[in-house]
Amino acid sequence: MKPTLKILLFVSIFQLIACEGILDKEPIAILDAGSFFQTEADAIQAVNAAYSPLLFNNGNNNYYWAFAEVTGDAAIPGGDGSRPGIVEMESFTYTPRTEELNDFWKLQYKGVTQCNLVLDNIEKININEVTKNRITGEALFLRSYYYFLLTQVFGDVPMYLKVTPPDQLKISKSPRDIIYAQILTDCEKAATLLPVKNTADNVGRATKGAALALAAKTSLYQKDYNKVITYVSEIKALNVYKLVSDYRENFQKLTQNNSESVWEIQHTNLELGVGNFLNQWWASRKFLGYGFAEATPSFVQSFETGDPRLKFTVAMNNDPYFGLIYKNSFSSTTFSPRKFLQADVELTQKADGDINYPAIRYAEVLLWEAEAYTELGRMQEALAPLEIVRARARAQSTNPAVLPIVVATDQNTVRLAIRHERQVELGFELHRFFDLVRWGIAGDILPGFQKGKHEVFPLPQTEIDLNPSLIQNSGY
Repeated sequence: MKPTLKILLFVSIFQLIACEGILDKEPIAILDAGSFFQTEADAIQAVNAAYSPLLFNNGNNNYYWAFAEVTGDAAIPGGDGSRPGIVEMESFTYTPRTEELNDFWKLQYKGVTQCNLVLDNIEKININEVTKNRITGEALFLRSYYYFLLTQVFGDVPMYLKVTPPDQLKISKSPRDIIYAQILTDCEKAATLLPVKNTADNVGRATKGAALALAAKTSLYQKDYNKVITYVSEIKALNVYKLVSDYRENFQKLTQNNSESVWEIQHTNLELGVGNFLNQWWASRKFLGYGFAEATPSFVQSFETGDPRLKFTVAMNNDPYFGLIYKNSFSSTTFSPRKFLQADVELTQKADGDINYPAIRYAEVLLWEAEAYTELGRMQEALAPLEIVRARARAQSTNPAVLPIVVATDQNTVRLAIRHERQVELGFELHRFFDLVRWGIAGDILPGFQKGKHEVFPLPQTEIDLNPSLIQNSGY
């Protein structure tokens, strides 16, 4: 069944045309919503619209993928050079005027604004209590997610928790730790309001598990490993998540939103420009794509011999490639990513793919648990979730001897094993650069990375020009 949220989201966006002002003013704006928030249907439309900035589509110009993969070591820009900002990501030559950074800032604050609009007005209308709780929980979770992404990319940023009048917008940055604390508060509250599992007509909406998972990820970034373990235990206690037997099912149209999906961003091919544009941006130019993410040899070499996830993640010479046979000439590196790509016969528009983005998979939750136990010096407990992830991959190999069970008890050996597992299990799922930064090893791996500067990106110059209270990040 096609998730109804995919349809309702786009219907809601068009029905909210009267509210365009709040979505267009940057970085955040105010709307007199008293005349709009009258009914339960109004509230549902408003929260549906809060999902819109999540999408990887041409309308959003969401280049989070470039920050995560091209700035990392998994991909180089490729393409035809028509997006200089993406080329700058690889070489660490981006500046406060790089267009992609400005687009991302505006997009996240658009999401924050829409969430605040919902939260400011939901108590003012007569609405079913169950529906009110769900909508409130979704808005709290989504706002937390947008702020988490902002802190990943920019570090300290302004934090608005209400729809803010224009004369009060020019505030200074909030420290990242303060934002993390707000994320945890909001996610914990959201977890009490959201359903454990969505009904068929609400697939794609935030759930209790998604809220707990974002809290766990935030705690991981805080290095509060005991909290990570607590949140992961709560996720496990829900008894709704497990790894699918076939790794590929996480990236196929008919098997997405499966038991491994904790938080999945929905896309669909409706010819409305709301599908996944990675199908075009990542596809080889020989496959009528842009080729703006070519897999690096070092990423390919990071896989252990016989690991089936390599073939599931990267296309290489003589492999089947969505109706073609991949050749070395398809990429300057001779490798291309597979995830989020589809055969042309499945779509009506190249940039309108309907493969979702699984922002948080249960496999990643298990690896968070393994990492937290490792950092606490509890090696045996760390190895158990690590083995669950490796066992799935091993079972899909034609050689049962590949991917041997990790039995080391030395902390650094286990730490490196878990970091390796994240690299290959979550390849091209938009985590790599941020992992290298939070582990403190980006400068050891990425040429051109300057410690003390490139851990975060520069604030957009347009925002600094508009808000004299903003101070540029160090080094920019």
